[in-house]
Amino acid sequence: MTEKIGIGIQEFDEIRDGKCFYIDKTYFIREWWESKDKATLIARPRRFGKTLNMSMLKQFFSVDYKDREDLFEGLSIWEEKEYRQLQGTYPVISLSFANIKEKNFPMTRKKICQLITKLYEEYSFLLFTGLLGEADKRYFRRVSENMDDSDASLSLYQLSDYLYRYYGKKVIILLDEYDTPMQEAYVNGFWDELASFTRSLFNSTFKTNPYLERAIMTGITRVSKESVFSDLNNLEVVTTTSNKYMTAFGFTEEEVFNSLEKFGYGDKKEEIKKWYDGFVFGKITDIYNPWSILNFLDKGKIDTYWANTSSNGLVSKLVREGDADLKSVFEELLKGKNILCPIDEQIVYNQLDDDSEAVWSLLLASGYLKVVSIEKKVVGKRQLYELSQTNMEVLDMFYDMVRGWFKKSAGNYNAFVKALLINDVEAMNEYMNVISEEIFSNFDVGTKPSKLQPERLVSCYDCNGVANGSSLNDSSNLYAMTSKSSRFYHGFVLGLLVDLAEDYIVTSNRESGFGRYDVMIEPKDRSKEAFILEFKVYNPRKEDSLEETVENALIQIEEKQYETNLSAKGIPIDNIKKYGFAFKGKKVLIGCRG
Repeated sequence: MTEKIGIGIQEFDEIRDGKCFYIDKTYFIREWWESKDKATLIARPRRFGKTLNMSMLKQFFSVDYKDREDLFEGLSIWEEKEYRQLQGTYPVISLSFANIKEKNFPMTRKKICQLITKLYEEYSFLLFTGLLGEADKRYFRRVSENMDDSDASLSLYQLSDYLYRYYGKKVIILLDEYDTPMQEAYVNGFWDELASFTRSLFNSTFKTNPYLERAIMTGITRVSKESVFSDLNNLEVVTTTSNKYMTAFGFTEEEVFNSLEKFGYGDKKEEIKKWYDGFVFGKITDIYNPWSILNFLDKGKIDTYWANTSSNGLVSKLVREGDADLKSVFEELLKGKNILCPIDEQIVYNQLDDDSEAVWSLLLASGYLKVVSIEKKVVGKRQLYELSQTNMEVLDMFYDMVRGWFKKSAGNYNAFVKALLINDVEAMNEYMNVISEEIFSNFDVGTKPSKLQPERLVSCYDCNGVANGSSLNDSSNLYAMTSKSSRFYHGFVLGLLVDLAEDYIVTSNRESGFGRYDVMIEPKDRSKEAFILEFKVYNPRKEDSLEETVENALIQIEEKQYETNLSAKGIPIDNIKKYGFAFKGKKVLIGCRG
């Protein structure tokens, strides 16, 4: 019988006891233990098995699981007698910051203290062992969600001491998703306060702790040493570009393809590779995210599983509020092009607003970008990294993010499309003019305002995810012949047309007849109407009114014979509607022929 897929199960024993599908990663235990690193920070994107591996480590080493050797029988770690004897022999302190997503520092501090207090409650039996003196007992009882900073910073250090006295062995400390509250602190403006609090806690726990055997922290990012780890010199940092633990998090291509065969999806390998492959850890280039693979095996459907497990709010914020140069580079990524830039894997959150390099570094750490190659030439003493969007799932997420900007601002998002399809020019004009002031202003929300750039992001791809006038890999600049203002409105309208993708092929800036049309909407059902859209910005030197601008747009469609490509595909000329769009600031006028 095929194993069950346990979606969302993050406890190792739950997977093993439930006989759920599991790809053996227990060799990670051996790799980490034999490294002899005192404290290790492992940075991997979300949903890559960090929490499950931390649960596995806890249940392998913890004295609380000394009678659960059955959890590891049949797995690679159990092949060696040395490790069989090691199982269940250490006191383990395990905690996770994954759910600490508060909007201010007092609540974040309180949640961290609550987690530590819960740990102390689990070990309350230590109060009655006779191993603690009166001062220790008083400190033990002071540990609470309201404890002062001094007690909080020493809490894990002291607990390590107490457990060492009881078990006679130093402790292993496991801290999962250490940087979750730090990301929230950056977004909500209390970074400095949290960094100071965390620095004191980490210093006493991981550096000056004589009762510590080994420690592992996991997270998405490597927060800068100066921010949090300034006193922690014994920290081994493993990022996505490191060669340690390359296959311990995520699935290799061999593991994925074997799983597809096992579940009867052997014919889907190429499609799965296109959508979910692309992550690069160290020298291993074909890493798949487990969340998407497990969901596909469970449901048998291609979808944006991993990309949709987060709001992606931070990514959206950084791109929307970035300067023009950042938006221009992001546009290249949307076209499927690669970018070349320095990378600093020590994320400095308070630099994200001012340093585009920090943004690309964060997107790399988060899994949205991947390293294609490392250039030998350097900027100063820094290597240049060639980066690209990771895979189709990530690209689809980027598209949805940009679409969401329009949806959020445009109210009834489908109203324009509905009016277009039924040739209701009056409704199209009403819609465009009602929302134009809001939408044209709403994208300019950044700390470095850029009047035109945000809207251009949609204009670099059509509704089918294909770069305008080209394939995703086309290197030409398709907007060189148009003004920035024209591009702005062009991109805005294209953003409104994304809902047509199911029934229409929407293309932009391609040759037809004797020129390049702005937008063509071709029906997949040849019996339906087709549409040609031409955009013009009012020119007071050549035109007396918006009406004249509209007329000039319609004349251009006919003189250039933009309908040629549609006619060649058998669409009757009577079924081709021609629209002229005229823009003057935030005023819009639309006219139609055909």
